[in-house]
Amino acid sequence: MSKRSDIIDSSQAHTASYGLVYTEVLGWVDLGHAQGSDIQELMDKINAGESSGQERYDVTYSQSMVSPYRILRMGKFIKWRIRRGRSYYERQSIALAMMMTLARKFEAFQSSFPINLVTDSGFSGEDLVSDLLGFYRVMSIENPFPFLRPVSKVDALRRWDHYGPIGSFKNESFLPILFPDPARFPHAKPHRGELPPFMKTIRPYSDFNSGNVAVATRNGSFTQGGKGAPLI
Repeated sequence: MSKRSDIIDSSQAHTASYGLVYTEVLGWVDLGHAQGSDIQELMDKINAGESSGQERYDVTYSQSMVSPYRILRMGKFIKWRIRRGRSYYERQSIALAMMMTLARKFEAFQSSFPINLVTDSGFSGEDLVSDLLGFYRVMSIENPFPFLRPVSKVDALRRWDHYGPIGSFKNESFLPILFPDPARFPHAKPHRGELPPFMKTIRPYSDFNSGNVAVATRNGSFTQGGKGAPLI
């Protein structure tokens, strides 16, 4: 759940592991979601499967949240079974499809009762586009922020105070919601933006009739101790 106190200055966007920045191209960006460490781990699993010598290999991808006071970690996961021999582009495409599929399931999980009583994070306006940015930070541009035009902390705070918390704007797509600068456009409304070209270069995998990729677990859930070992 993004808070006003999470907002940091744009000069920190490239190196910060958490925080919230506003960009002219992607709107609000959650730097935790945009780290891409989960995508790097996912690609490592796919690459390991390709090197395993097995005809088929299973890959699991998960997303999770921690309860207040770090008592419990709860999340969702999917498992896909892949036939060895995928090209590098196919591996990227599979990873993107897995992320997009699970991200929507996880956001829906956060929106469900009783989770939605303690957080407004489910489909919060910045989440999915930040996930997608994290994917492309691993796949193509490690520091994309010069292309995204982040604004100063002062300018970001002005947007937050004018429009309200980003969690109140729900977004079930991977396209950004943009919030025009109220100092320049005091009567403007939030509107849908477009992804920059570098975030359109890979298409999510969809050829499930070929037999090269099959869904082994479609909608898995898990709960563990807040400081427990990773699911996979």
